Amino acid sequence: MLKRILVGAGIVVAIILAFKYCQFKKDYDAGIEYNTNLIQQQILNVGKLVVTEGHFSEVITYKNQQKYFMNMISFEKKALVVVNANVTVAYDLHKMKYDIDEKNKTITILNIPKEEITINPDIKFYDVEQSKLNPFTGEDYNKINKSVKANLAKKIDKSTLKTNAQNRLISELSKILILTNSMGWKLQYNGKVIESESELNQDLKL
Repeated sequence: MLKRILVGAGIVVAIILAFKYCQFKKDYDAGIEYNTNLIQQQILNVGKLVVTEGHFSEVITYKNQQKYFMNMISFEKKALVVVNANVTVAYDLHKMKYDIDEKNKTITILNIPKEEITINPDIKFYDVEQSKLNPFTGEDYNKINKSVKANLAKKIDKSTLKTNAQNRLISELSKILILTNSMGWKLQYNGKVIESESELNQDLKL
């Protein structure tokens, strides 16, 4: 009789423990799912087009000379070219690739898209001089446009526009870092755990 009572009590205890384990696992899984959904939502919020704008101006003189009769006669064309350009540096974070490891509570940024530079020049011509034997043609305008964009690209590289754009990028990515830290998760990039905004900044410049 005592044996039956002990066996019955053991079964009851086992059922209770199994129930508690199932309840704990259910709560744990629910917590993981909640955290994962929250992080995914934050990444979606960050995933947008980060744009920094700048304005550049320059003045160039374009000259071209056509020579005839063994260079004895020449016909020159020239113009003063005034350029005003709006430039944007953008990061499309919708293209960012990442991996969520629920088991190890780790977010790994796999790829951050490169910046996209757009140059929109407004080109105006002044003091145009040309002749019928050496007029301005579409080829001249193509050369001028190509030269203008090349000069602007050099100015952009020497300016703070790219740096400002990268600072905005880091500011957006830091939102993910803050969230993961607050939830006890880790953020990884370039094979290392990122623990501060300065580390994120340093890794992006590698």
